[in-house]
Amino acid sequence: MKINRELLAHSWKSWLGDPLERAGPAWLQWLWTLLFAACIALAFTIVGFGFHASRGGTNWANLAAWKQWYSINFVVSLTIAVTIHLLFMAVIPLVSAARIRRFSHGQRAVFFNAVPLIGLMIGWPLGVWLVGQDAAGWIRISHPRELVGSALLALCISFFIFLFFNAKARQLEAEKRASEAQLRLLQGQMEPHFLFNTLANVLTLIDTDTARAKLMLESFTDYLRSSLGSLRHGHSTLGRELELAEAYLRLLQLRMDERLRFRIEVDADTRQAALPPLLLQPLIENAIHHGLEPKVEGGEVRVQARREGDALVLTVADDGLGPDAPRRRDPGNGVAVENIRQRLRAHYGEAGSLTVEAAHPGTVATLRLPFGGSPT
Repeated sequence: MKINRELLAHSWKSWLGDPLERAGPAWLQWLWTLLFAACIALAFTIVGFGFHASRGGTNWANLAAWKQWYSINFVVSLTIAVTIHLLFMAVIPLVSAARIRRFSHGQRAVFFNAVPLIGLMIGWPLGVWLVGQDAAGWIRISHPRELVGSALLALCISFFIFLFFNAKARQLEAEKRASEAQLRLLQGQMEPHFLFNTLANVLTLIDTDTARAKLMLESFTDYLRSSLGSLRHGHSTLGRELELAEAYLRLLQLRMDERLRFRIEVDADTRQAALPPLLLQPLIENAIHHGLEPKVEGGEVRVQARREGDALVLTVADDGLGPDAPRRRDPGNGVAVENIRQRLRAHYGEAGSLTVEAAHPGTVATLRLPFGGSPT
């Protein structure tokens, strides 16, 4: 995987605020843990120097003392950070990310505070043991009162770290919600004339083909019901999205008659896969609007879903005019693809992708998502 600034930013944000959805390679997550421990160790070293300097026991220019104190702080901080990292890696799959997302705010606060506290309780003495006897004077836990003081200090430090991470997580969640609200608005703007065209077709058919007009109105009702249901939820399943896609395609088939054919081919074990709502339909809209409707004889849309290892792969292919054909001039041009890419970045970071390529004839759009990962 190519490392770039965008991947680094997504990886850092996920490490900082969302341990349920890590972005980027695992080694990069460990790198953030290492750097965080190094920064915490530096902060403790400066505080320690300031405390001892105020009592006249430390020379700020003593480089040997800086090296000794920082090495001790770094080993202890890294041990604690690694312990917390490993605990999250073990506990989240055990509890399940989907269940954690359903926690109330209070439950999430307890969970995301308890794991670092347990990691601190395990990592602190382990880190002190690793640095050896030279740290005994620095830790000062030989006296019961000093032990209580050290414990209270550790609790305070853990609490402030929790407040920091919790504030960042809230900020990221607010950004995701704002982005999703904006993208849903864009979703409603991608085909602004769709409603009017459908109703106009129904009115036209009432006088010439009443049975077909009734069927079109029923299909349109099914489509609206599925579409509104998807918009009310922040997450969906592939099965639900395929129902919406089929309702949309049946409705368009009534409008285009023999000019539109479609096939939906899905592996049975993929229907329960979680994904954000309204990812699939915009690609189908594009295939019809830009590929098949301008083509005199029309053509076919093929929707496929399969599992490839830990990835869910969705493809929407058509045999229409293709991506190199002149595009229609309307406000929706290019919105659908950019919309989906923004949503993929918001939900999955670099783990989700969308490619649009020429199929000769036509166009094929391929979505790749983590399989079974519940969207945030």
